[in-house]
Amino acid sequence: MKFDELDGMMRVFETAHDLCVLPGLHMVARLDGRSFTRLTKEVHPFEAPFDERFRDMMLATAEHLMTGCGFDVTYGYAQSDKISLLFAPDENAFGRKLRKLHSVLAGEASAKFSLLLGAVVYLPPTMSPCETSSEPGLLEHPAEAFAYYRTQGAPQVVCEEKHMGSRAVVVVCRDEQVARERFGVLDGEVGIITTRTGRRFFTDADLERRFLDRVRAAITAADLWESLNTTWVCLDCELMPWSAKAQELLKSQYAAVGAAGRAALPRAVASLASAAGRLGGDEKAKLEGVAGRVGLREAGVGKFVDAHRHYCWPVNSLTDLKLAPFHLLASEGRVHTDKTHVWHVDTLAAVCRADPELLLATTYKVVDVTDPAGVAEGVEWWTALTGRGGEGMVVKPLDFLLRGKRGLAQPAVKCRGPEYLRIIYGPDYDAAENLTRLRSRGLAHKRSLALGEFALGVEGLERFVRREPLRRVHECVFGVLALESEPVDPRL
Repeated sequence: MKFDELDGMMRVFETAHDLCVLPGLHMVARLDGRSFTRLTKEVHPFEAPFDERFRDMMLATAEHLMTGCGFDVTYGYAQSDKISLLFAPDENAFGRKLRKLHSVLAGEASAKFSLLLGAVVYLPPTMSPCETSSEPGLLEHPAEAFAYYRTQGAPQVVCEEKHMGSRAVVVVCRDEQVARERFGVLDGEVGIITTRTGRRFFTDADLERRFLDRVRAAITAADLWESLNTTWVCLDCELMPWSAKAQELLKSQYAAVGAAGRAALPRAVASLASAAGRLGGDEKAKLEGVAGRVGLREAGVGKFVDAHRHYCWPVNSLTDLKLAPFHLLASEGRVHTDKTHVWHVDTLAAVCRADPELLLATTYKVVDVTDPAGVAEGVEWWTALTGRGGEGMVVKPLDFLLRGKRGLAQPAVKCRGPEYLRIIYGPDYDAAENLTRLRSRGLAHKRSLALGEFALGVEGLERFVRREPLRRVHECVFGVLALESEPVDPRL
């Protein structure tokens, strides 16, 4: 059955019981915020009992519903987290069907308010690791990543250094007027930096403004506004250090594990050695074996602490931060999925050279996966990168979009180094018995999520570039958030 035929059949069930407002009557819509108590106290702390920012956001949302959605609204009123709208008596949008009016008003209000909280037009997708390696002592190895893209028909891949920070989407406008007109943000802002779940990266508005001013100045110095004929750009980046955003996680999980291991294991090793010294024969040999295994665990904990400390440093000022952009996602009138990944990193490298104190260019290597010598060079590049403390690399097809034998291929796969994986899987993950168990991990669900989120992200950007209604853009944003709630092994 074709889609149009199915659509026609199902639409009957949609419209059979539609309630409509009779012609000539005034319509009044009342929108009420949901979960705003948590939103205003925990997620985005506002001042109590009154916050001018929240008031301005509610008024801007009401104004958008009155003037930006195609309705003829005579009067609008906002109070607390509620908006009331009085429609003109001759308003006949959607045949005055309540179902349509409810969905459109709720969608537009949610999208506009979310945009004011943070200019969220894109959420980055999750990323799958490469297939499990059979190399001794390794869980991930570049050979599997290269083999995957070779089977997908990609002769060349781009290997990019994987930065150990927090994912950040950076929207930068040429000036405040562009930010206000194109993104609907409040006065005084030139853009926004959001996390991978759409929340503001910085709670300090002054720090965010100074950060964005530096990025904007670098874009201007690189002549990007003119070369792209744009007044705004959307960048996919990594913001370092990892501790700048994950401080609580580091304290409660990684630092706690390291501290406990360093406190307990040396004493255990000493006690076992002391006890073994008082024994003889088989009993001594058994105890020495136990002491040896505990000693390996002690060494693993030391490597674990060294590994996560490598990605942390104190942040006392703007100059302590580093931003590594790797995708120039979109600009006015276009989504840059038609460009190669080399174009993306080279274009952004020019921006980074304009402010090397704040911006970090992403190093990369192009590898011919059909050439054994090229594959060997790629493996050597990864080995050197991880050997000096790097997290690993991200392997991408040369083209931004790759269609393989079964449709869209993975946009990227990550290949992480053995010491970084120690942070993820635990201090002694590389023990033979643990690696055997970990090699049975499944990737199918993770890869399905990665593809779905990637497609939704690109679709959302294209809708925004085409200037479609905000609710249409945020359908994709909310879709990514919904997929992110799917249960999947967080270590993948």
